[in-house]
Amino acid sequence: MSTPPDSPRRALLSVYDKTGVADLARGLVDLGWELISSGGTARVIADAGLPVTDVADHTGSPIMLGHRVVTLHPKVHGGILADRDDPDHQADMAAHDIDPIDLVVGNLYPFGSSVAEFQHGAGRPEELIDIGGPAMVRAAAKNHAQVGVIVDPADYDEVLTELRSAGSLSDATRRRLARSAFAHTAAYDAAIVTWFDETDEEPETLPPTIHLALERADVLRYGENPHQSGARYRTIGQASMWDDVVQHSGVALSYLNLFDADAAWRLAHDLGDQPAVAIIKHANPCGVATGADLATVYQQAFECDSRSAFGGIVATNRVIDLSTVEAMEAAAQADVVIAPGYADGVVERLVAKRKNTRLLTATPPAPASGLELRQIGGGYLVQDAHHFAAAPADWQVVTQRQPTEQEMADAAFAWRVCGHVTSNAIVLAKDGVAWGIGAGQQNRVESGEIAAAKADGRAKDGACASDAFYPFPDGIEAAAEAGAAIIVQPGGSVNDDKTIAAADARGVAMVFTGERHFLH
Repeated sequence: MSTPPDSPRRALLSVYDKTGVADLARGLVDLGWELISSGGTARVIADAGLPVTDVADHTGSPIMLGHRVVTLHPKVHGGILADRDDPDHQADMAAHDIDPIDLVVGNLYPFGSSVAEFQHGAGRPEELIDIGGPAMVRAAAKNHAQVGVIVDPADYDEVLTELRSAGSLSDATRRRLARSAFAHTAAYDAAIVTWFDETDEEPETLPPTIHLALERADVLRYGENPHQSGARYRTIGQASMWDDVVQHSGVALSYLNLFDADAAWRLAHDLGDQPAVAIIKHANPCGVATGADLATVYQQAFECDSRSAFGGIVATNRVIDLSTVEAMEAAAQADVVIAPGYADGVVERLVAKRKNTRLLTATPPAPASGLELRQIGGGYLVQDAHHFAAAPADWQVVTQRQPTEQEMADAAFAWRVCGHVTSNAIVLAKDGVAWGIGAGQQNRVESGEIAAAKADGRAKDGACASDAFYPFPDGIEAAAEAGAAIIVQPGGSVNDDKTIAAADARGVAMVFTGERHFLH
């Protein structure tokens, strides 16, 4: 800061979040700083027994328009923006009786929070759009070569420590604080734009612009591979389910641990109200089951593809009990286990048996909503979040044979799992167990062959689900050969009549869902 050593240093404090502001003010006063403030911030400082000049007294202009105009004044912005080393700026300050301001402490109205809880009173969300605050914060951040700016109460102690030890803030500190300030105002504007989109009477599914403001929440062990850095980010001001995850054991999580665990967790909670287990390997389920008790369900999910389950991610939608942990101890080691909780003694037993397995406790995932973004070269692909639009009641039976109630239940389960499998996807399931899963092949026939080989007859008289239509009858023939009693697929091929005829010839029931579920 370039204020002459014989001039008093001034700080302007105007914060909505008043956490720690009295302690910061006290520290500045102890260092000989003069304080300028207004409204609730000034009251907090005065109530702490500290001297403070009201902004209205500093500027000579009253607060007006119901608190909309407080700091919007040349004596405020001139004091912040002035270049102390520029003779013309110095002359302007002298001519207009402007005192330099060396530190700005400000954070913004909580846009998006309850209007009823707004400190200054408001009848409309627009009243929470801060004007003076962002202008003041941006001004200080622009002039960070000479002015400090603090928007996060977490920085108060560090700033005071540096002022006490060095007498001023270093260039590096002011630059870091300025970056935080612009990030703060950028996130604020992004939240306002999002509000306009969400409250539009005729909202566009895909808005003309998208504004992301993310903050780093966790530094991960590494990225997809050990030579890559990785981190988890979240929307600024919004908590994530992953913020509340408790890790009981194992080394730090990596990028793929989180990616796969999220996929497993969502699948386990997308299978209805029964106990469910999903085992994910490289973003694809290799074992999925639902049933009456968790121990049996886990065992069935593991037996779907016991070889692939080694090093996978296990997710359950129930607390893992002692019976289930016995089955897990006898099965292959998982990299991650994620569950709503663990019965007494379960964590200790798993740690003793699988010391490298990360054991996580998590809350249920939020339903998929909003937009999904995926980066490509030079830009992003954007779509609304994946979801199942058509319920089984909306499906169309297209074969001569009508499916039984049990066959429809098998089809509904197989279809749900299929929507979580990388395309091309084929799922063979029976009685709530996905016995065969074929994923990620360049043609549907080979996905079907993989699913049939893994099922090995265990899905006989069950369901076969395909995430997209069968273009030729050979897929229907393969499903029938694998023992499927019912086939569930989107339909919509120019050869639908041929695939229907093939199903009729085999006595297999077939339903069209009317929607495709590619996943890449």
